[in-house]
Amino acid sequence: MTSPMKSLVSDDARYLKSFELFLERSSEHQCMQNFIHSELPAILESIGNGTSHLNVIGVGSGSGEIDLEMLSELHLKHPGATVDNEVVEPNPGQLHHYKALVSKTPGLDYIKFNWNKMTSEEFEDEWKEKKMTKMADFIHMFQMLYYVKDPEATISFFRSLLNKNGKLLICLVSGKSGWRKLWQSYMGQLGHKRINQYVTTGHIKSLLDSKGVSYQSYELQSQMDITECFTEGDEKGELLLDFLTEVLHFSKTAPPELKAGVMELLHHPECSTDFENQVMFNNNIEVIVIDERS
Repeated sequence: MTSPMKSLVSDDARYLKSFELFLERSSEHQCMQNFIHSELPAILESIGNGTSHLNVIGVGSGSGEIDLEMLSELHLKHPGATVDNEVVEPNPGQLHHYKALVSKTPGLDYIKFNWNKMTSEEFEDEWKEKKMTKMADFIHMFQMLYYVKDPEATISFFRSLLNKNGKLLICLVSGKSGWRKLWQSYMGQLGHKRINQYVTTGHIKSLLDSKGVSYQSYELQSQMDITECFTEGDEKGELLLDFLTEVLHFSKTAPPELKAGVMELLHHPECSTDFENQVMFNNNIEVIVIDERS
């Protein structure tokens, strides 16, 4: 019998709603911001080789908050440089939010925004079709390699675009997070063949090691409050379950045994901890930084 379960990414509106709730219930943006303001400045300082113009590519830029914080740090390190910023984002809702954020944020005159409503694969195809020769000084991929068919090929393509002293920054869930245990246990029953959603930094580091590519990595501590998931029929809990499983309406469409197994695992010590009557999911993420021609 064909499973009635569908991928969450097949419904843009519900995906966006679940993602926004995830951000509310987790410390992910906060730990990213800490990284951006503490570790990233030193990484950005060495790019550009003293040039007065910098090229940046944001792959899966979402609604733009993280992008603008990174661009602000870039400007502080290279105050005299103009920036050409390629924004690659397929979700129309996210792209709309990004544009609105730019329109109300002062002091961005030094940045030219190029909007690309497309996937990273579509961007790659278009780039090659147009035979673009522009190189990038800074490329970032925040939480997007889950949605490409071939993470290795995607990383290889964007590495090939790095200018002298350029940096490629990849952010994914950590191989030490609760996500790893959840995916390791249930990816065969939850998986959707059209996306490679079960990839962690552990996979990417193994891949880079096998290719002899050097990198730096930074583990970022993060938690997500999933307490509402354990209240049957709770609307927000069901949204969070959709996000955790990447299954559209997981509570309503998953077979009872699968749902029971997932719920039990989410309470497992390798996934979550109990703290003051709250269930806190281990949402640790990791940043990998690759140098040009490393």
